Amino acid sequence: MERSREERNEPAYSPPSRKTIPPFEALRAFDAVARLGGVRQAARSLGRDHAVISRHLKTLEQWTGAKLIERTPSGVALTEDGRRYHREIASAMDSIAASTIDLMRRGYHNHLHISCAPGFALHWMSRRVGMFEKLNPDVEIELRPTDRSPENGLYETDIEIRFVPSYRTLAKPAPGMQFQEVATVPIIAVASAEYLASAPGIATPADLVGQRLLHEYDFDTWAHWLAAHGVYDELDLTGPRLWQGHLTLDAAIHGRGVALINYLIADSFLQSGELVEVGKGNPAFQPYAEGKYLIYSRADRWDTPLIRRYRRWLIDTLGKQANAA
Repeated sequence: MERSREERNEPAYSPPSRKTIPPFEALRAFDAVARLGGVRQAARSLGRDHAVISRHLKTLEQWTGAKLIERTPSGVALTEDGRRYHREIASAMDSIAASTIDLMRRGYHNHLHISCAPGFALHWMSRRVGMFEKLNPDVEIELRPTDRSPENGLYETDIEIRFVPSYRTLAKPAPGMQFQEVATVPIIAVASAEYLASAPGIATPADLVGQRLLHEYDFDTWAHWLAAHGVYDELDLTGPRLWQGHLTLDAAIHGRGVALINYLIADSFLQSGELVEVGKGNPAFQPYAEGKYLIYSRADRWDTPLIRRYRRWLIDTLGKQANAA
């Protein structure tokens, strides 16, 4: 019969001292830099100044006595020690996050955390989420505008809502996530009446190439929209890049040029007259380019009563507006 550890006079297992664990803020900063590929990206993700992230990295290097980050002309890169260390702590960080969220959720059965793009949050969700609250007075809604991809917020939110243009390939959801298409909506060209009154006439989509076009972070959206309307020539697109959809929308409202926006976001501005749909009623501007709204959630929470209730409300509300387009 096998003898016990005590009978063999072997020392009992002693876990590493908790004093060897570095400050958690330093670990969070290092993890974010390693995952996102840069100090500034990590700072935006954690809501900190980039100088604070740099100090946390220095603290971690001093604590461990190892060089974890190298500065390069293109930014920062992990050293071999840094890559190995991150591989070893990443799963622990994920486990801590997942366990903490699970614990929090047990205390907040009626708390729903929703993340979506800033433009959708400002121009659509914030105006309508009160409808859901009236139908569900016991539910507390937390709405967070963010530009990150859904998988980055897997353990930090209940629901992510994203708009994907039809020309972009729809990626498979990350492991542990589930998604559903909730609405298909047209992408339209819009401008202020003031801008259109002073601009050259627009009879076909090709005439837009000579206009002042407003862009987000690149020229691809306009290039694909024009291609969908038969404009395939070699294009040398120009115009200001404003990086976020709600900023291009605001620029269009103030007469700075022509923007592309999905109909659900533009609808209220079209109704008020602040914007005009370019080519409305003109067959040359048909068919519309389209995009899809998707709702993401953790697979293990997808069918919880509150998330299921919200999904049904969102599909119904978006669908009614999209069908009226």
